[in-house]
Amino acid sequence: MRALLVVNPQATSTTAAGQDQLAHALGNELTLDVLQTRCRGHAARAVATAVRTGVELVVVHGGDGTVNEVVNGMLGAGVSEVPALAVLPGGSANVFARAMGIPRDPLAATSVVLRALEARRTRSVGLGRADDRWFTFNAGLGWDADVVASVERARARGHRAGPVRYAATALRHYLRQCRHPTALTVTLPGRDEILGVRLALVCNTDPWTYLGSRPVRTNPGCGGTDGLALFALRSLGLGTVLPVMREILRGAGNRNAPNVLRGDELPLIRVTSPTPVAFQLDGDYLGERSEMEFIAVPSALRVVV
Repeated sequence: MRALLVVNPQATSTTAAGQDQLAHALGNELTLDVLQTRCRGHAARAVATAVRTGVELVVVHGGDGTVNEVVNGMLGAGVSEVPALAVLPGGSANVFARAMGIPRDPLAATSVVLRALEARRTRSVGLGRADDRWFTFNAGLGWDADVVASVERARARGHRAGPVRYAATALRHYLRQCRHPTALTVTLPGRDEILGVRLALVCNTDPWTYLGSRPVRTNPGCGGTDGLALFALRSLGLGTVLPVMREILRGAGNRNAPNVLRGDELPLIRVTSPTPVAFQLDGDYLGERSEMEFIAVPSALRVVV
């Protein structure tokens, strides 16, 4: 089988020695080419070219941003037969890989992938699409996207993007949101517009993300096959936020909580704002938007697992 291993050498938990071990293990079983990404967008362009030339499997070793680029390259290549994807975690959160049940240790993940290839075992998963971009696990407008943008700027200055930084950054932007709240409108198929929304998160997996080793579960039970899930708040007051934070960190999922809106298996979610707000997709900040449609695409990808 002809395969391409895409490695992000700048990912949080990748090392040169570890990359060599993975390449050696995969190369013993596959006809393997190795690509080391150099800059943002490189993986998507290179993977699209490789897919057009007949690569049958794309293996990615990196964080969630690298996985997202690889998926966009695969599905944007314009071929009728999209190759399978395998993920070897190399970032800090590795949300998509963990949602697929892939071990966090890259060598253990490699063993899982090789056994699955031997058994010809893949899992068909649904994805989300927004702004001509595919996403694997979540997207959002407003507060969470502001946090992602701030952490990206901190990383560019050489700071580590760990759970403490994410939590501190989230608190800082929460206080800013309380002073200058967003005013989002959410539209779902067959329902009236939902006005006065302060936070809107779109999920493609359960959990939504991880805070260190702890899963953050906004929509317990949602998966990568039956549409997108919505988690929205009508209020950012402490009386809403504190119980919600406790609930999503415990994975309780109380659907009757006041000021909380949830929906699962949604084919489309539309979010608008009178002024542009921050937009993130799979943990990558993509600028500001005043209108966004999130579309569910069932069975969009085959994952080796």
